[in-house]
Amino acid sequence: MSLAIAGMGWVTPLGSGVDSVWERLLQGHEASATTISEPFSEQAYSAFRVPESAMAGFSYPRLRRASVISRFAAAAGLEALRAAGVELNSQNAERTALIFAISNGGVIYTRRFYRDIVDAGAQSASPLLFPETVFNAPASHLAAILGITGATYTLVGDGAVGLAAIKMAEDLMANEALEHCLVVGTEEVDWLLCDAYRRWRLLRRAPPIEPFSKQPRGMILSEGAGAILLGQDGPFTIESAHPGGCFTKRAEAEKILERTLRDLAETEIDFVVSSANGTFVDQAECRALKVVIPNAIVYTAKPALGESVGAAGLWQIMLAAQALRSRELPPVLHVRSTGSLQLPRARMSIPRARRAIVLSCGLNQQAAGLRLASD
Repeated sequence: MSLAIAGMGWVTPLGSGVDSVWERLLQGHEASATTISEPFSEQAYSAFRVPESAMAGFSYPRLRRASVISRFAAAAGLEALRAAGVELNSQNAERTALIFAISNGGVIYTRRFYRDIVDAGAQSASPLLFPETVFNAPASHLAAILGITGATYTLVGDGAVGLAAIKMAEDLMANEALEHCLVVGTEEVDWLLCDAYRRWRLLRRAPPIEPFSKQPRGMILSEGAGAILLGQDGPFTIESAHPGGCFTKRAEAEKILERTLRDLAETEIDFVVSSANGTFVDQAECRALKVVIPNAIVYTAKPALGESVGAAGLWQIMLAAQALRSRELPPVLHVRSTGSLQLPRARMSIPRARRAIVLSCGLNQQAAGLRLASD
């Protein structure tokens, strides 16, 4: 079945609000990097963090002690509902499902909880911190705020988990008892997370992210949330949510991406929103694109927004939707080599665009795709 996007919500390092963030991307803006350090280590890292101004005016009593990912997710989820004109109440909340896409969980709260144990013993660990260390904490908070008592799920994965969540929503919405499914992807940034990705040789210490470079130089992590409310009616239709596949070796990623593109490109495609982030992902996607749809216009926002991991897939879908709505693509920043791909170096008009592919390759063995169409 085909699902429609009824509403979207966005919290990013460039601010919050779908229209506001999109306009900044069109103007070629880039998030500002913040340095993250720890007193026990000489290593310092750059990250794109959500500015305090993006969350100004958003407060909820239940979230007073909650982790940052819970607050980001709640803000994005509520914006998506408002954009769709949907107000949940005791009558219709049970007809709404909730799916969370998450990757690293409450890293900050997990580190704080166990650091207290290491420093001063188990008796010093705050019981207020522990609930935020579990992966389904953000889903629990948002479900309670919205009064959702029905189907609530948390999917854990890498940068492609958002697309996997959309595929799951498609299966859930086959149940006629459901009217909507709210899909939320969220991420936070912490020194420990940056250090882990550096050790995996996927992180660079400072911007910029250089997409599709012949020599992968690494990514910059970012935080925030994206929310998409799915229903039967809306301005955009998800024509196909492709499950993609899993790869055990990086060399296998290209074949999965190639197969995914072939299945999604059965009809004419106007542009592709790529997940290129300055790592091995770029060349895997580049080679697959050149084989299947070599003339496609390709856009990636990660040089401007960073690699948001758990939120990345939903951000890509939102980027595709906004491009179809405005018939424009923002410039791809910091491009040194296109690898023969057609990348918009400046704000580009796409007046007849009607269909887009979202291609997502994660850093930890997941790849997936999706075809989006405008009415």
